[in-house]
Amino acid sequence: MEIKACYQAPEEWAEREVEITGWIRQSRASKNVVFLMVNDGTFFKPLQVVVDKSSPAFETASRLSNGSAIRVEGVIHLTPQAKQPLELTAEQIDVLGDNAADYPLQNKRQTMEFLRNYPHLRSRTNTFNAVFRLRSEIAFALHEFFHENNFVYVHTPIITSSDAEGAGEMFQVTTLDLDAVPQNEDHSVNYKEDFFGVPAHLTVSGQLEVESFAMSHRKVYTFGPTFRAEHSNTTRHAAEFWMIEPEIAFADLNDVMDLAEDMIHTVLERVMERLPEEMAFFDQWIDKGLIERLNHVRESKFVRMTYTEAIDILEKVNDRFEAPVSWGIDLQSEHERYLTEEVVKGPMFLTDYPKEIKAFYMRLNDDQKTVACADMLVPGIGELIGASQREEREDVLLKLMREKQMTVEDYQWYVDLRRFGGCAHGGFGLGFERMVMYMSGMGNIRDVLPYPRTVRTLR
Repeated sequence: MEIKACYQAPEEWAEREVEITGWIRQSRASKNVVFLMVNDGTFFKPLQVVVDKSSPAFETASRLSNGSAIRVEGVIHLTPQAKQPLELTAEQIDVLGDNAADYPLQNKRQTMEFLRNYPHLRSRTNTFNAVFRLRSEIAFALHEFFHENNFVYVHTPIITSSDAEGAGEMFQVTTLDLDAVPQNEDHSVNYKEDFFGVPAHLTVSGQLEVESFAMSHRKVYTFGPTFRAEHSNTTRHAAEFWMIEPEIAFADLNDVMDLAEDMIHTVLERVMERLPEEMAFFDQWIDKGLIERLNHVRESKFVRMTYTEAIDILEKVNDRFEAPVSWGIDLQSEHERYLTEEVVKGPMFLTDYPKEIKAFYMRLNDDQKTVACADMLVPGIGELIGASQREEREDVLLKLMREKQMTVEDYQWYVDLRRFGGCAHGGFGLGFERMVMYMSGMGNIRDVLPYPRTVRTLR
């Protein structure tokens, strides 16, 4: 039986003989009794197994070490007077997989830095068990939200020839022999010898490709891995991460913001309802006040403020920032957090940024200076989502691309979407790991990725 079933309905299992399989997370032994905390992966809380000296299993239990895989037969007893609501009195224990003496996860608290050395083992700790169960539940809630709202899930390509963000920080994909790269007469790389015949890269975003499906299926989204070759060794950057990118046709920026707000409210509600044990753990051990902060966002109507209005507010308190504020700059995390935590005191959208600091595909506003975009800011971390209405006018799109010195021919298929029955449309991008960090209180992106890929780190 699964331990989760015991916790969900303890009265049904009281005084019944059961068999469980799992791994020992903690053990305490004395002369007369052994306590084993056993987790089988189905529930955050382990089941306490009690092995009395009179039990035939006592000798086996006395020599078991943390991490061992075991099978236990015994009787469930309710223990309302103790910390745990029930426990299992063992009658028989079989060792299914013993544990080596050099097992690194011992009965003590280890640092996050230490555990990053063991990505293949760290999910066995309480913290990472909770993190990766939360990660799974958020992903399910997102898919569930989009399915219930009639979105079509589109798998966009991992290998691409286009840079959606225009930043140029892309991983190159090639089958060329790097010790003997074929060259043209001008010594440039002869990509005709490569697998695709043109330069290819790992995608930084599925947005451009998913836009084409919005023109046929109206409401679509992609959810997949993306890659950035950015040499940034911070707590917020990873080379491989996941993105949720919905796109809706016949929609303006207000429709996109409504969708993003509804999505965040729904995901927060469902995850907090389904993972009460994990969320309580995060609130107690990782980020005190987390649940109160998340509930505040869940119950709030998001304020909407323009970038220009925000700059007016920030310039009045410029002396408190490391990076001074002026119209035209890209806001930093300290600015975003001041707005959402000190000014609005809740979640908000910051809209209509200067066109020079935003991507080429964002719709140019009538003032010719700003674009129809929005960043969702939440207390605790700042930016959570980046959104925009896309530029649906072919002539304006071409002008913006040329201003940013892009090669239009490389994006002709994207321009064609405006020529062949194009319409107003928009969408947003949510960095999945950012969402997991926000809901768990974890401070480093390396600790919400199962196998983090960062600068100089590939395990």
